[in-house]
Amino acid sequence: MNVSRRKLLLGTGAGLAGAALTKGVQAEPASAGRRSGSSATGTPARVHTPNGWNLPHRMRDGVKEFHLVAEAIDHEFAPGAVARCWGYNGTTPGPTLEAVEGDRVRIFVTNRLGEPTSVHWHGLLLPSGMDGVGGLTQPHIPPGETFVYEFTLRQHGTHMYHPHSDEMTQMAMGMMGLFIIHPKDGEPEPIDRDYAVLLHNWALHPGTYRPDPSIMQDFDIWTLNSKAFPATAPLVARTGERVRIRIGNLSMWNHPMHLHGVQFHVTGGDGGRWPRQQWRSEVTEIVGVGQMRDLEFVAVPGDWALHCHMAHHTMGPMGHGIPNTIGTDQSGAEARIRRFLPGFMAMGEHGMGEHQSHVDAGHMPGPENTLAMMAGKGPFGNMEMGGMFTVVKVRDDIEPGDYRDPGDYRHPEGTVAHKVSSDPDFGSPVRRGSPADESAQPTLEPHRGHRHH
Repeated sequence: MNVSRRKLLLGTGAGLAGAALTKGVQAEPASAGRRSGSSATGTPARVHTPNGWNLPHRMRDGVKEFHLVAEAIDHEFAPGAVARCWGYNGTTPGPTLEAVEGDRVRIFVTNRLGEPTSVHWHGLLLPSGMDGVGGLTQPHIPPGETFVYEFTLRQHGTHMYHPHSDEMTQMAMGMMGLFIIHPKDGEPEPIDRDYAVLLHNWALHPGTYRPDPSIMQDFDIWTLNSKAFPATAPLVARTGERVRIRIGNLSMWNHPMHLHGVQFHVTGGDGGRWPRQQWRSEVTEIVGVGQMRDLEFVAVPGDWALHCHMAHHTMGPMGHGIPNTIGTDQSGAEARIRRFLPGFMAMGEHGMGEHQSHVDAGHMPGPENTLAMMAGKGPFGNMEMGGMFTVVKVRDDIEPGDYRDPGDYRHPEGTVAHKVSSDPDFGSPVRRGSPADESAQPTLEPHRGHRHH
């Protein structure tokens, strides 16, 4: 499909109806001031899933019973982009499952899709017949039927679930979720805030309403729990609390996840929590495809960015393979091109940051149902971000169990970078090759050793 540079880079679009929820199951609003979800026994969920929810269970004969429903849903990635996706119990990702090491669980899976499915419990140690690989370890679950999985949890840690039946299509359409297993003997260091995040990518081409499962690399939307910034919920904490962020990756790319403001410890992976001597200090951790990583830190006050460090993963849909106009004199080009492409705007000579301003001002309407390439506003102006980006918000006065967005951080006086000059020739910066640079170079003493003939 050939569309203009304007449309490829700057889409903001009309949406569809809000996400449909399975009858009898309600997703908790991301801004709710309580822990996310609770079990049918009244026990509060220990893990908070931003923009998501935790699936209640019921106890029957000493077994924890969960019920997942695979079905088509309407999902909003951010205002301006809604698609017909596939998920579980009305959402993508599906609800987070929580249990404790040693629990016996029974999980019913009802298939309301038009094709067979199965569920693989990614990383769990269980009988082969419960592993969920359609055709290999079990029959596929036909449309309209319900299968049951039952096994005892022999480990703890951050794990995931997803289909192993037409896997490329079903995962590309959004079928996945997190499975958190807590240690039976408790944590060696108590966790005050426990977050769970699932990374994914989507090919929702400009003007379309269904993800394209045939795309291998050129994705349009990058998400945290199936939301793109600025729709991603912040991760909230009180100053001094110990925070864990569990990150799972079921996308088609590896993601170097970078957290500002702290040096976190990587404390767990695919095999659960690591012994203390194996923890390592990082500020960026690559979470590979199919992997899980647990990041822990003590919260310090401020608004701290959490994002993938692949630059195009923190942007909305953008054009690929189009001419690079940086440094190009476009004088007169706009008027000439508008004769063939009405509404064209000549941009990009000095970079792409101006795009968000034009979209916000209404100058550049883009393709239907397509997010802007850059979006989001902070207290100091446009943030020019998108995709796999959110904010860890730490305050001194947040109550335990309160996950509401506290608003923008109030920086102590004198702690914000500020302007000192409007003169581009301000100061005397040293540049390579300048006289100041040459005078600063060390002088080499002549060699005073023995002369060789």
